[in-house]
Amino acid sequence: MTSPDQNVHGQDQDQDQGRRRLLSQLSWPEVVQGAARPGSTVVWPFGAIEQHGPHLPLGTDAIFAERVCTAVLERLPDALPIWQLPTQSLGFSHEHRGFAGTLSLPPQLLLDLVLAVGTDLAAAGFQRLVLLNGHGGQIALLEVAARQLHAAQPALAVLPCFLWRGPEGISQRIPEPERQLGLHAGLAETSLMLHLAENLVGPGRQADGTCQEPPEGWSLEGQAPCAWLTSELSTSGVIGDPAGASAELGKELFEALVEGWRRRFHSLLNSNWPPGTRRS
Repeated sequence: MTSPDQNVHGQDQDQDQGRRRLLSQLSWPEVVQGAARPGSTVVWPFGAIEQHGPHLPLGTDAIFAERVCTAVLERLPDALPIWQLPTQSLGFSHEHRGFAGTLSLPPQLLLDLVLAVGTDLAAAGFQRLVLLNGHGGQIALLEVAARQLHAAQPALAVLPCFLWRGPEGISQRIPEPERQLGLHAGLAETSLMLHLAENLVGPGRQADGTCQEPPEGWSLEGQAPCAWLTSELSTSGVIGDPAGASAELGKELFEALVEGWRRRFHSLLNSNWPPGTRRS
């Protein structure tokens, strides 16, 4: 039988391990020592401050990216050299302008930010930087930033990743037509927020964002996408139908996201990927 003192001690150990994964809570000698380890990796969660309909908070994407990233690193073996940067909450959200609360950085500013931070990480000796992005509107921009940073700092491998793209078992849990049409503040995002922070989810979860059927082979997002503005598609800021959202679905999605990224990070940290990564 475990005593209360043992429980408290175990919780303290877990919290201490979580803190040791936060780059901001290391001392500079610890950074030097950690960065010198083979495969040293830093993960930088990215989100946005933008409207998410009348029922979700502005920081939805940042909350998702940070919570998933933290949970993933907690599940990785202690011996693996990986650390988490503070979440970059302000992002590129031009498509949501016109809705109160949306704060969007100029694209060049975000490019410069990634270059500046990445340059310092490379100077410290880190070998990989993962941009774990939770906002779909800045996928392409962060891919450009990653390529520019790697070109400027070839010793630093840069991996721009989208939170919802990659882990298995995500799309299968979302029924049609929401799987294709629920682009923003719909079933998936509302369910995940109900699981993570139900107190931040408001009422009024009506469907919105209907638009005319695109020509065959085309879509708002996908293999043959178009540039769109939320105000062209929706009066509420929702693009999809959050009415059927549930904390139960949110828990399933969170587990799929965390476990999917855990497997990917574990595989990455036990490899020399990508090409050009400095060999030990």
